[in-house]
Amino acid sequence: MRKHKHPYRIRKIFVRLNPKRIFRAYRDHYPKTLRELFENSTERYAKRSMSQYVEGSNRYTYASFRDVCDRESMRLSRFGISAGDRVAILSQNMPNWTVAFFTATAFGRVAVPILPDSSENEITNILNHSESKVIFISQRLLPKLSEECIKRLTLVIDIETFEIIKKEKESFQCDGWVRTPSADELAAIIYTSGTTGKAKGVMLSHRNICQNIMASHKAERCNKKDRFMSILPMAHTYEMVIGCLYPIYAGACVYYLSKPASPSVLMPAMKKVRPTVMCAVPLIIEKVYRKSIAPTVQNSRTLRWMQKNLPWLFYRLVGGRLYKSFGGKLHFFGVGGSKLDSTVEAFLKKCHFPYAIGYGLTECAPLVCNAMVGRTAVGSIGIPSYKVEVKLANVNPENGEGEIVCRGDNVMLGYYKDPERTMQVIDDDGWFHTNDVAVEDKYGNFYIKGRLNNTILGPSGENIYPEEIEQVINNEEGVSESLVVERDGKLVALVKFEDNVLDWNLEGEERFYETLQARQKALMQSINKLLGKNSQVSEVDAMKEPFEKNATQKIRRFLYKDNNNTKK
Repeated sequence: MRKHKHPYRIRKIFVRLNPKRIFRAYRDHYPKTLRELFENSTERYAKRSMSQYVEGSNRYTYASFRDVCDRESMRLSRFGISAGDRVAILSQNMPNWTVAFFTATAFGRVAVPILPDSSENEITNILNHSESKVIFISQRLLPKLSEECIKRLTLVIDIETFEIIKKEKESFQCDGWVRTPSADELAAIIYTSGTTGKAKGVMLSHRNICQNIMASHKAERCNKKDRFMSILPMAHTYEMVIGCLYPIYAGACVYYLSKPASPSVLMPAMKKVRPTVMCAVPLIIEKVYRKSIAPTVQNSRTLRWMQKNLPWLFYRLVGGRLYKSFGGKLHFFGVGGSKLDSTVEAFLKKCHFPYAIGYGLTECAPLVCNAMVGRTAVGSIGIPSYKVEVKLANVNPENGEGEIVCRGDNVMLGYYKDPERTMQVIDDDGWFHTNDVAVEDKYGNFYIKGRLNNTILGPSGENIYPEEIEQVINNEEGVSESLVVERDGKLVALVKFEDNVLDWNLEGEERFYETLQARQKALMQSINKLLGKNSQVSEVDAMKEPFEKNATQKIRRFLYKDNNNTKK
């Protein structure tokens, strides 16, 4: 017996002392506050690159990043900006955005990120409502800052150079103080228009944000060798947490574009950086599929034959070319913000493209569910994220549909200065009501059907989800995007055709209207063949201008519910 026990004990000790196990245990020590994240990462990865522009400028190592944050925080203190004060950030993506964010949050102040496409009126309302004292702003967006706001603010700082644009001399008293924040203290107020159009200030604590960092790491383990490419607005929680804060935890480097992310800018950048991780919205990959891949296959007799007779070779060739176009090194391509078209997703899955699906809301900082690389199911948002409870409430016994509710450390503190709306979405047991209707399969995967406030009641009392009809319409040739609304008891499809389908310069001429009517009639007949009896579209309206969208490229539905607001 002793002969067997001895080697077993040695093996047990060796496993316990295995460097990989020790390293993983050390790495899996998750921060509870952004201050802890800031200190740990800047010490652990001090000499490594943290962020830079694709061209190589504005580069930070983790050590130099910490030095600049300490310096900027000290300057804010000299102007009386203390812990708890609001610090707004209005800028396009850049390395200095992260500096501004940690200058606030790592020292007990509260960050107020503002989306760069916000209007002057929205910016004014956010600054007033949040009672911000400081704003870090880029030169490109400075014209959006009203004179009223400039007068009220203590400091206006150029985020690109950190030069002070405006300061209140009376406030230079060196009496500002900072503190190490606790996990449940307010870290950021994120303003969202929501589906109703009325801005809501979502209060996220340090614990909320750090829980999402933990969930991101559990879902996809990144490390200091990873290269992140940032293309979504950093003021949105999706990019802020997963594309900005998580790589800091992992010790990775984030690359930013110095120009807007058009295909002519993005494709050469990906070729140069060869990113391993990217976060995107469905619109990006859907455009690649519809404007490049689908037409190429349609116009090639060889590819069509190969797709039908040798599908394994077809998807390997086409998928390989798609993968190479993103730099050829991706191991994680996150898709979130809205639902990915099922046709596009099925194609990605067959190509073994390393895509993953994330579902969440700003109020949940944002992750609620995820379907990770290699574990996706077409049309599904996946399973609950790490340490997040998810279930369906008020389930319809006939079809299994219910509202997604979740509970966990990811759920916000509430809406800023709005306790009534907070109580409407968070019940007494701490469950956050998402307003999304879904079903759950036997494997625990959730499938979203639509939103409760978008649901249309059919003539027989059945629920009609416009999102499902829009998915059918968007797969039709020549359609760029669509929106289904109810008017006078009928379903109307508002459709934006591709630019080459209709020549709006001919608007007013008879032949234009003949072409338009023919297109509308053909589209309505085509889609109604694919839709159930209760989902039939009665009218197709062509939109001249693109739909107005939010930061994650979701159409602002509330603008189009009224016939008077339809923009043709």
